[in-house]
This record gives sequence, C-alpha cells and structure tokens, in this order.
Amino acid sequence: MRSGLGSKLSIKFHRYIAKTLTLIHLPSTLRANSLIINTVTLSSEHNGPMNITDTPIADLKLLDPRVHQDERGNFCETFRDSWFRQQIADVTFVQENHSRSTKGCLRGLHFQSPRSQGKLIRVVVGEIFDVAVDLREGSPSLGQWFGTYLSAKNRQQMWLPKGFAHGFYVTSNFAEIIYKCTDYYAPEFEKTLAWDDASLAIDWPLEGQVPILSSKDKLGLSFDAITRGV
Repeated sequence: MRSGLGSKLSIKFHRYIAKTLTLIHLPSTLRANSLIINTVTLSSEHNGPMNITDTPIADLKLLDPRVHQDERGNFCETFRDSWFRQQIADVTFVQENHSRSTKGCLRGLHFQSPRSQGKLIRVVVGEIFDVAVDLREGSPSLGQWFGTYLSAKNRQQMWLPKGFAHGFYVTSNFAEIIYKCTDYYAPEFEKTLAWDDASLAIDWPLEGQVPILSSKDKLGLSFDAITRGV
C-alpha cells in the first residue's frame, strides 16, 4: 500500500483507535512528526452474540460481545462455536491458555512454523496493547501490523488466523489474558519475531519505559530473517 506522497513513503503499519473506530495510517518515515495521512471508519457488523469489526488486514477481526445489563449485574457470551464458524472462521479450538503478566511486561512476538495457530484473545483482568503482524506468504499485507487495546473493561476480543505473529504489552498494574488456539502448543516449532524490529516500527505505548522481556524474547529474529526462512 502507498500513501500517495511518493513511492518511498510506504505505509508500514496501521494503528486502531478503539474508542473512535478510526483507522490512522502513519508512514514509518513520518511517524516522528505524527502526521496523519488518512482516516477511515472501520465497518462493524451487528449480528448474533457479538459485533464484528473488520481491521485493515484481511481476516483479522475484532469482536465485541453484546452485554446484557440489569440491576443484578451483567451477562455476555464470550464464545459460541456455531456462530464463530459461520461468521468468523470455520476452525476448531483445541487448547485454551490463561496467562498473567505484570505492568511493563512485553510478550512476543510469537508464532509457530510449522503447526501455525489461529488465536482468539481476550483480557479478563487489566489492559494490554495487543499486536498482530501478518506473516502470511503471498499476503498483500505481509509485514504490516495492527494494534489495539484489549481490556477487561471493553471486553473486546481479537481473532488472529493462522500465519500471524502475536504479542502484547501490559499497560495496567497486571493483566490476565485468556486465549483459544486452533493447534496445540509445540515448543519445537515456536519462533519469535523481534518486538522492536526496525522495519516493522511497531508503535508500542512504552512511554519511555524499558519493557520487561523474557530471555527468549530478547533474542527475537528480524522480519527479514524470518521472511528469508533463516
């Protein structure tokens, strides 16, 4: 995708502002100046137990459960297999994981190859900045990333189909994340894309802080190395 400001200004990433449903395109070469190139409103479908919001990357979806509230409290469906297969992706989830991380922790960007996993992610405590990077071979959005805030308050979920790297940064005091997977965790096939890869230029909301990383995530591969099959 090009910005219209010249062939050298290739749009490197998309950032989604959840509260306004506005997509902002910022070329990495101009990001320091916070220049807004274009804004568009994302589409949202209203059917079934959740509202579906398309992202700028094909097949990557945001889901908003319909919350039923009364004087007793509230209730919402967080997953319905038949609806998900019809509206999102005809997949089978075989594993569900629950992680807890402290503020400032950055996990990722993780993916499996082979045995790629589709993931459905939601936050049950706290808040994270959740990021997906398109690694699908032949995809028109290969190397583009998408990020949004998921929290226990907004209840939003992100669906990542197979072929994406995933990571998140904890912005609350701590956060608990639950995510379903379409394949089992296979440590022998797990790979890490560098969270700070210069060509991706992910706009993590670090606010000047150094993120807390695992030893594995400190050794993440560059996007170029991954796409060359190194």
